[in-house]
Amino acid sequence: MSNFDDNNEPEVKVGRNRSYLSRVRNYFLTGIIVTAPIAITFAVAMWVINWIDSKVVPLIPSSYNPQEILQQYTGFHIPGIGLLVVFIGLTLIGFLAAGLLGRFVVRVGENLLNRMPIIRSVYGALKQIFETVLRSSSRSFREVALIEYPRRGIWAIGFITTKTTGEVRSEIKEEVVNVFLPTTPNPTSGFLLFVPRKDLIILDMGVEEAIKMIVSAGIVTPPSRK
Repeated sequence: MSNFDDNNEPEVKVGRNRSYLSRVRNYFLTGIIVTAPIAITFAVAMWVINWIDSKVVPLIPSSYNPQEILQQYTGFHIPGIGLLVVFIGLTLIGFLAAGLLGRFVVRVGENLLNRMPIIRSVYGALKQIFETVLRSSSRSFREVALIEYPRRGIWAIGFITTKTTGEVRSEIKEEVVNVFLPTTPNPTSGFLLFVPRKDLIILDMGVEEAIKMIVSAGIVTPPSRK
């Protein structure tokens, strides 16, 4: 009986060692899952901040440059000064443009741009896009929908941008909406579709959740809210 137990001891030890190695492996992978998104997000944020600083801070005169003043007194390079300057500058421009004099200057500038054949087309398109996306009352990119694409029985996720208007709407008898159909894993490219609203299934998930699902190719799936 004792000989039988002695023969099984090596197998038990091997099983325990494998169990320990499996636990260590799981802990290591869990550590990657926890830290990798944080590290990558921090690295991307710092890259953007440093890039803005490298473009904006050199434009500020040395006597008024907060980066140089802070570095002189603290001895450290403090990132984010350029981003702060851009934020304050854009806010100040918006404040001035909202006034009577600012609106007059904007109208004069737009009249000059509208006289330039190619530039006026680019400016007009960009202005319309920004006004549509940033307007507080707009529903642009706030609704996620399922659409049967590229054929019946196959479903894809799309974003409702706005109601279809203009010549396209006049040629279609039923209510149609503009749907942006992004590609995976790069949601910045895709297709513009004009789809009858009755053919869409509106989802409860938010835009950020849908983008995560598209970028991850379906690996990250938000839970159902129903």
